[in-house]
Amino acid sequence: MTSARPALLLACLLCHTGVAAQSTPAEPATLDRIQVSATRLLGVNDFDTPASVATVSLRDDDNTSAANVSDVLGGVPGLLARDRQNHAQDTQLSLRGFGARSTFGVRGVRLIADGVPASMPDGQGQLSHFNVLGAERIEIMRGPFSALYGNSSGGVVQLWSAEGRQGDPWRVRAAAGSDAATTLGVQLKGASGPMGYNLAASHFDTDGYRDHSAARRDSINARFDFNLDSSRTLTLVLNHLDLPDAQDPLGLTRAQVRDDPRQATAAATLFDTRKSVRQSQAGLTYTQQVGAAQTWRALLYGGSRAVEQFLALPVAAQANPLNAGGVIDLDSDYGGADLRWSWQGELATQPFEFTVGANVDQQDQARRGYENFVGATLGVKGGLRRDESNRVRNADGFAQAWWQFSPRWSLLAGARHSEVAFTARDRYVTAANPDDSGSVRYVETTPVAGLMFKASEDLRWYVSAGRGFETPTFNELGYRADGGAGLAFDLRPAVSRNLELGMKWRSDAGTRLEAAWFRADTDDELAVARNVGGRSSFQNVGSARRDGFEASLEAPLSDHWQLQLAYTWLDATFRTAYLVCSGAGCTLPSTPVAAGSRIPGVPRQQFSSRLQWRGERWSAALEGEGVGDVVVNDVASERAPGYFLFNLEAAREWRLASGTLRGFARVDNLLDRAYIGSVIVNEGNGRFYEPGPGRTWLLGAQWQWAR
Repeated sequence: MTSARPALLLACLLCHTGVAAQSTPAEPATLDRIQVSATRLLGVNDFDTPASVATVSLRDDDNTSAANVSDVLGGVPGLLARDRQNHAQDTQLSLRGFGARSTFGVRGVRLIADGVPASMPDGQGQLSHFNVLGAERIEIMRGPFSALYGNSSGGVVQLWSAEGRQGDPWRVRAAAGSDAATTLGVQLKGASGPMGYNLAASHFDTDGYRDHSAARRDSINARFDFNLDSSRTLTLVLNHLDLPDAQDPLGLTRAQVRDDPRQATAAATLFDTRKSVRQSQAGLTYTQQVGAAQTWRALLYGGSRAVEQFLALPVAAQANPLNAGGVIDLDSDYGGADLRWSWQGELATQPFEFTVGANVDQQDQARRGYENFVGATLGVKGGLRRDESNRVRNADGFAQAWWQFSPRWSLLAGARHSEVAFTARDRYVTAANPDDSGSVRYVETTPVAGLMFKASEDLRWYVSAGRGFETPTFNELGYRADGGAGLAFDLRPAVSRNLELGMKWRSDAGTRLEAAWFRADTDDELAVARNVGGRSSFQNVGSARRDGFEASLEAPLSDHWQLQLAYTWLDATFRTAYLVCSGAGCTLPSTPVAAGSRIPGVPRQQFSSRLQWRGERWSAALEGEGVGDVVVNDVASERAPGYFLFNLEAAREWRLASGTLRGFARVDNLLDRAYIGSVIVNEGNGRFYEPGPGRTWLLGAQWQWAR
């Protein structure tokens, strides 16, 4: 992929020339019709803010299964969303290298769904309950201003459901594809009097690409908007997820991938590795406009999440009295509140907007561990080995101000003060397993500021800088690096200094070009210290740097053709040397990692393209996706090679008196390339690799009608 950069520049020039040379210009596009919420600005669109913000519009004519978030997040520079072909472990998501080393769930990136946090106060988050069928858009923020969202915000990903309006159509959608994958979804959207509604329910079922990777997922999301009067609105969001016994095939070694990429690790079937998740939550948002200048917004939310996971932990490893067993059983209750006030007016006769707010979030977790055997029977819940009550709570305050202090210049600045407290109460205390209770509290203030220059009506230049931080999660605090009893309360938060230089350009014809150079220098970077018996422990390893460039282009080539390009170059390295464990059974870090070593899980280059044609009834698109090679562990003893894939899709509409029938087809990995779709960073048994599928197909149909 070394030729990707010049190829991108050439393509940009050609596309720009092509747009300018059209004999019949395309109709001018209306930009920024959707108010982007990521910047928390009410009267300023994303084009005029000194931040990297992308919006993925989720149309009702997309050609994916609408089952996985990773299906719709392609084409955003700086973002890597990997389908692991393993629904027990969720999508692997990273932004500008933050979150790349997460082996389960999402960390280092702040997740939000309809205003309700999907990341817990410790920074650990999940994407599995994001309901794509009912969503209108996904907003992605990268760079310094992500720090205004608090702990663990190397970036922000927000999903927003559509607001139901009078006359909106209802729809039923079904799709079937490779590996016996089926999806069935129903969306009821509209308005009745002062209430708008959007109810979306989906059922997904698959045998899985690999052996022992079958899964079933049911998701329901409901949004109700109440217009109380001309100045007051109330929004209620309800969400439920059920993911029972999703099989986990575990990672493979390089030799196993060569032999049969579809196989599951022998231990996966021996211990019947699997995971069950059930989550229900609700959020209530009240918004009130006071006069023409003031806006109040209050959010209350709460939910519960139950997780049971069976690991492939050897029986012998559980002979250690300090071992927590091979079955993880988590019951979590969480909730919080957010209150903010915004004012729009003038300062020194120039446009000014100010927002101040505070939020409190709390998660109470009952964490139990059991043996994964009873006698000679493996893969069943056995004796109790861990029982503790954990609480993590944050209390934050933030403020930000935007001021256009001259016709060409504007300033956006803000700060957030965060206090994150962890408390653990050990309920499993024996003569051989001492009391592991304890607590720790982290306090950080994260300022950020950006300056925007309006070079012309269609061109902006900006610079922004800020400070961010990332506490260890409860999972990372769970095991001490020295193997002793108790939680790793000696871990410190990673603190980053972020800088970004960028430009944004758009044309009346609808072309949009954005580019940014960025750097994030992190002190006390969190990394794996050792991985023994299926348990990872962590350490602070000095400093790290994520240095990169990203660009995106959207260009209408004619009335019927549209081109999208995105490119990312990212150099993510450890800046100081440190020691890690290497090899099975290692308990004392002794292997050096040299300064300048690459951070595992982060590709140096990414490229994506989409060429789309739309006719009156037919449409088609060709996609290209390239990802560079990644190292899979800190010592860089192995790496997953890069790859480039092509995808093809087509659709046809039939407009009838009673509604619209739409059929669609899609082929992914058109050339049937063998590749590694994702990696498990620092996997203790050397099973780093999760192969991606060969050529796959999808057929679907959607019936949409008005009432």
